Amino acid sequence: MTPDHPIFARWPAQHPDRIQLFSAPTPNGVKAGIMLEETGLAYEPHRIDIMANESHDPAFLALNPNGKIPAIYDPAGPNGTPLALFESGAILIYLADKSGRFLSTDPNLRHETIQWVMWQMAGVGPMFGQLGFFHKFSGRDYEDKRPRDRYAAESARLLGVLDARLESREWVMGTDYSIADISLLGWVRNLIGFYDAAEIVGFDRFGHVQAWLERGLARPGVQRGLEVTAA
Repeated sequence: MTPDHPIFARWPAQHPDRIQLFSAPTPNGVKAGIMLEETGLAYEPHRIDIMANESHDPAFLALNPNGKIPAIYDPAGPNGTPLALFESGAILIYLADKSGRFLSTDPNLRHETIQWVMWQMAGVGPMFGQLGFFHKFSGRDYEDKRPRDRYAAESARLLGVLDARLESREWVMGTDYSIADISLLGWVRNLIGFYDAAEIVGFDRFGHVQAWLERGLARPGVQRGLEVTAA
């Protein structure tokens, strides 16, 4: 039975009993795909073509009024009732709680992990994204290079924070891979890949981040998650 939500008039569910993922292969979008692949939760992906402005389709806005990907619809949410959820960080926390994976049940470790997710959401994502605009996209044609240099400097500072954190740790939270890592992998990968910003931020300086990124990208769940809505 098709779930009773306007989103499904535009993107029908072939497997309505599964979590429905609405996303695109962006640094924020891949977080949800990676998490679903890593946890093994049953889901059905729907690619939202953000270049065609599909995230502002009325059906999508009924799911996420902010008009951004990713978003999910879980027909078996808390207490067995459906849940529509947006914001990639909130989705990571929800899926961690639902699956019982990648977020410690120890209260101190749980909040510390969420702290690093919020750090990514508030700092890494916005700063890396702005650098991408001014370095790779239309902002690169601006004669005034001060905005680009500002975001390059702040992105480098944030990489330094992450590098220091990883100096004696395999993952952000130590020996345990977590949603903190999942939140960051797509952004660091994008910065030095799609945004072509490795040189401008001096990425070679951050050896611990480089090793962490290699470990993360080697995970089969991450590799699958990066491709969930790529085609």
